[in-house]
Amino acid sequence: MTNKLKQRENYPTLVIHSTDNSFGFGYRKNNTLESDELFIKKFDNDLCNNLINDLNKFISKENLQKINKLSVSIGPANFNASRLIVVLARTISQQINCPLDSFSSFEIMAKRIASKNNIFTNKKSFWIYKKLKRKGLIAGKYEICYEEKNSSDLFIRETVLPKVVKELGSKELTFEANYDDKEDLKELLNLANKNLLNSNLNSWRKVLPLYPISPIN
Repeated sequence: MTNKLKQRENYPTLVIHSTDNSFGFGYRKNNTLESDELFIKKFDNDLCNNLINDLNKFISKENLQKINKLSVSIGPANFNASRLIVVLARTISQQINCPLDSFSSFEIMAKRIASKNNIFTNKKSFWIYKKLKRKGLIAGKYEICYEEKNSSDLFIRETVLPKVVKELGSKELTFEANYDDKEDLKELLNLANKNLLNSNLNSWRKVLPLYPISPIN
């Protein structure tokens, strides 16, 4: 590993995540898990008023200016929460001239779900789904992958972005979405760190909330 790569992996990282009824921030000062700081809060109808205030309490202006990587979850989750945290992330990215990338909520939880269900076969695929209030599902497809140089380094590739489907085939391997604020924030920090070298300063333009159906469903 080059010195330049080592230096970039030590860049401070900030992540923002939301679920159906909660949101959170994660901050990693360097590339060690011991440096992680997390903030998690449930919300009702007060997210719009509290989001920026809670961020200011979580991270100082000095540390925010030092952030060199920012990542945000884009859903599927509560539509308004996804929209608000994406707007916040894009704003921060522009203001401090920091790369921004995004991951679906299902991709963030996919490795945890695979590990819990002992899915370790290379190229093995499975679906993660969320039931809609009316009919159908929101579902995304994921594939087990390993780094060529390190067969023990498991990572997940999102092959189908979460979308509305009527049903999933009976022969498909499927798991219901299961949000875990703490674990998902940690995984988002990991994903942000691994994707650091692929980011650019204008990447915020492509980051949009993911919600395959109307907010009223």
